[in-house]
Amino acid sequence: MLASHWNAGDVAALAGGVDAAGRPLPAAAWTALRRLGWAARVPEGITVNDRIVRMAQEQAGRTLRSARWRHELTSAVLATWPADPQKRTKGEWEAVRAAMTGGGHLPSSVVKASTRQILRFAGAGGRLPTDLFELQGAPQVARLLLLCACDRQQATIERSAADPGRVLLRLQLPARPDPRSYQDWTWIACPLTLPPTVPADAQLHLPAVRVAGGKIRADLAFTNIVPAARRDGHVLALGVDWGLNTLLCAGAARLVNDQTITALGSGAQYRAAGVLAKGHRLRRQGEALHAKAAHYDRLIADDPAHPLNAKRAILAEQIRQVSERRCNLNDALARSAARWAADQAIAAGASVIYLEDLRSMEASGMGRTLNTRLSQTVRGNIAAWIRHLAAEVGIAVVTVPARGTSRQCPRCLAPLRHTAAPDKPGQRGWKWALCPSPICGWQGDRDQGAWQRIAARGLTHQRTTITDRSSQPMMVAAIKPDLETAAVVTPQPAGPRPNTGRARRTSARPAPRRRRAPSPARPPGRSGQRPEGHVPTVRLLPRAARRNQDVTTISTPTRRHQPRGAALGAGFHLHAHATPPRWEPERGEPPRLTRGH
Repeated sequence: MLASHWNAGDVAALAGGVDAAGRPLPAAAWTALRRLGWAARVPEGITVNDRIVRMAQEQAGRTLRSARWRHELTSAVLATWPADPQKRTKGEWEAVRAAMTGGGHLPSSVVKASTRQILRFAGAGGRLPTDLFELQGAPQVARLLLLCACDRQQATIERSAADPGRVLLRLQLPARPDPRSYQDWTWIACPLTLPPTVPADAQLHLPAVRVAGGKIRADLAFTNIVPAARRDGHVLALGVDWGLNTLLCAGAARLVNDQTITALGSGAQYRAAGVLAKGHRLRRQGEALHAKAAHYDRLIADDPAHPLNAKRAILAEQIRQVSERRCNLNDALARSAARWAADQAIAAGASVIYLEDLRSMEASGMGRTLNTRLSQTVRGNIAAWIRHLAAEVGIAVVTVPARGTSRQCPRCLAPLRHTAAPDKPGQRGWKWALCPSPICGWQGDRDQGAWQRIAARGLTHQRTTITDRSSQPMMVAAIKPDLETAAVVTPQPAGPRPNTGRARRTSARPAPRRRRAPSPARPPGRSGQRPEGHVPTVRLLPRAARRNQDVTTISTPTRRHQPRGAALGAGFHLHAHATPPRWEPERGEPPRLTRGH
């Protein structure tokens, strides 16, 4: 199906939404293909029912529909090919965005990626490609069963009445790889255990079944009624800033009387330097294994009797294991960080989460190692999980432009001066920010000022929020100068401290600092107790920075890893530390209970 219809005409006809008679095509891909008269052929000697053919047509139709946008992007880049592909001028950027439908908000990173792909084709063939279908061959599809294209004669799913967390999936599958008749097909029962995130009253749909790691996996979809997230009309928002070692920094801001914006507290941080360092160590290990495997391939040279074939097979298994460990680590980190961000919004009572849009930002002058670290982060997975978790409670997730969020002061929009630390104002750095304006004089952590700028920009531009038609998330496409001038955070006036309880009575003459309490009376002599010294009263948790890891350093630890972080309350991992959601109560309001993560 893909090989025969991988061309511009067929893709345009399928993605156009109407058939030859002008009637609208159905939403299901397999019914749309049959309306267009595109049939799938079954191999000779194989007996399958029509529902198996539907699943193949559904998967092929989805792949062909997704190629329409990439074809328009490639055609727009080829039609406005610049004089210097490595560096476009401002007029050339406007031309490539104008040549594509809805390209006014197209990120520059997407255009640059398509340009690099075209340059590789031109370097190999000596000319530019005509369109996407010459640039790329027919894509490969995943090996899975899309049961949504079937009916009850092929697959059924039922929830247990006694235990809502148990589901029975029944499939009709072949008993041999080449079924010759319908007698070679039989019903298979697959009991499933639902995760606790699936509500008990949710409507279950037929899943997509695939094989992963020698086990059958079911990607189950369900429908549940949740509050609708609105695009504007927000008063309390949560601003989230991305970081390198401090993966997320978030804080809440309130819009008062549609005029001023105040910050609630100093924000919170989700630090995952150790987890990211472990991911980079696995990346370097995988790169070394790939280089060694490539050397073996050159020595073997397609010789089936070569003595290195056994070692090459061992290397392939090691590469697979390292890749699987990296995927599991990134997925666990993305879910944990997204859960933390969603809990911050829920605890603050925010109705919207404003994320920094980094699709058009590129790091320059950072060095090869740091650029690799920036490109290997899991920001896309974290953003997807934040949207998923926020949608369950009716919280909107909106991306805002990232330009100037860390460079300008959150209170007066003046360019900040960045130093290494607050006690080193003359040493250049990037962590601490100082406002040079004598009237403002704000100073604070760089990430703290960034989340305030993100939240303030989102609240002032919320009426310009749009929904991206290609990917469906909400976003603030461009910055309005008249609205940006009002995106400042007003400091709260200092007032009396609220009385939240009876204060502890203190002694007029407390004990010395080195001795909190007198030693007990003991008989003098050798059996007496030695004098007390200075004993720390706070037990410090282990931190990733104490394991030979700095802001710009990734090294192998000298001591063996001891997973004691969960028992000590250090987070989901020994090297991930998240600030619990604690927010200041408004003046005149009783203090709210805080919820730790």
